[in-house]
Amino acid sequence: MNNDREIDLFGLKASDFGPDFKFGVATSAYQIEGGHDADGKGPSIWDTFTHKKRWPIPTVLTGENGDVACDFYHLYKQDIALMGTLGFKVNRFSISWPRILPEGNGTVNQKGLDFYSRVVDESLANGIEPWVTLYHWDLPQALQNNGGWRNRQIISSFSNYVDVVSKSLGDRVKNWMVFNEPMSFCVGGYLLGVHAPGEIGPKGFMQAVHNVNLCQAKAAQIIRTNDSSAQVGTTHVVAPIKQKGRNNNLTKAERSADALIHKIFLEPNLGMGYPVKENPIVSLVERYVVGNDYDEIKVDFDFIGVQYYSPSMAIPVPYLHSIPIPLKGVKGQDRDQMGHFVNPSGLYDALVRIDSYEGVKRLIITENGMSLPDVVEGDRVYDLRRIDYLRQHLNIVKKALDNGILVTGYFYWSFLDNFEWALGFKPQFGIVHVDKNTLKRTPKDSAYWIQKFLLN
Repeated sequence: MNNDREIDLFGLKASDFGPDFKFGVATSAYQIEGGHDADGKGPSIWDTFTHKKRWPIPTVLTGENGDVACDFYHLYKQDIALMGTLGFKVNRFSISWPRILPEGNGTVNQKGLDFYSRVVDESLANGIEPWVTLYHWDLPQALQNNGGWRNRQIISSFSNYVDVVSKSLGDRVKNWMVFNEPMSFCVGGYLLGVHAPGEIGPKGFMQAVHNVNLCQAKAAQIIRTNDSSAQVGTTHVVAPIKQKGRNNNLTKAERSADALIHKIFLEPNLGMGYPVKENPIVSLVERYVVGNDYDEIKVDFDFIGVQYYSPSMAIPVPYLHSIPIPLKGVKGQDRDQMGHFVNPSGLYDALVRIDSYEGVKRLIITENGMSLPDVVEGDRVYDLRRIDYLRQHLNIVKKALDNGILVTGYFYWSFLDNFEWALGFKPQFGIVHVDKNTLKRTPKDSAYWIQKFLLN
């Protein structure tokens, strides 16, 4: 790559984070792969959801879908080579469940496994560690037809899927994440209906929550059985609740919102049970707890992935008691295309929040990024605001390290401009621009900034 830009690192360099700190980029299957029906892949809930017509609210704001996306399915070699050229040492990507098991269960699609085996090999050939997310929201539609995450039988289906993938790739993949943001796909898909599969209601939501939490523990057990040396974690989006009370005590509404988006996904796996006293609706989950569930749900993760975009504030909502919404920024504060206000100190709060749990061993920032309407001029993409975002948030990571918080990695979201779920291709998170018509990749100024940062 020809890089004739003058780049100011603002005093930052990767070596300041220690020799073992991991810098990487993150992507997900449905958002970049395309090839929605290629080589035996079955339909996912997102294939169904994006082609659904729903009035008056569209399923996808722009009317787009991920049928082609960034066509990573066919262009993976050049993309991974570019990752290596930029200096990244971790490629965090997800596996598409219906590409491996088109019906969710049953016959394995060998061509699907072969694709991910090639992605792993290509990553290693470019000096990049493959870090695999087993589920990033693209449930096989065949399983959703039987209730999806609401149906307790999914524990068996997911266990089988994890077994197939970890046996196939475990000789080369040593770092696994079970889920990407359980809160997002449970709340968005089964409570509010704004994400696939588009269901609404607290009952189905609580069923999904409990089954997902049980799957966390079961998946970790299966991976470790197949490879005792594997490092197993999961990821959680953390949106610290704004504190209004005195002496940093959360108000009742804030405790309720915190329970709904953070605690119900964190604490059961840590052996702390569900926070039923902090939000009345959480008590609904108890009707789905059977037998030894509270023992089976415990899991000793090697790490927790913290995904941070913005802090939040609690607002009262009938029946749910209270929910979090993105925190309003102050006048003049930078805001991205998703409405997230740039608040680097919130990342520190998020790290402190998760680090406070005794059962958490170490943290990795598995997602952090900013969506911008980038300026494209020929072969150059100007995104100075993203560079400033990176500078501010990396300084916060360094602060956390200096203050004794064991953070061992930072993975930027995302490598490519991709399909941003219900918002289509409009939000652009990537450090590499993707032309929607030609699929041409163009590294942005931020990519070159990171390249210099990683080489120092």
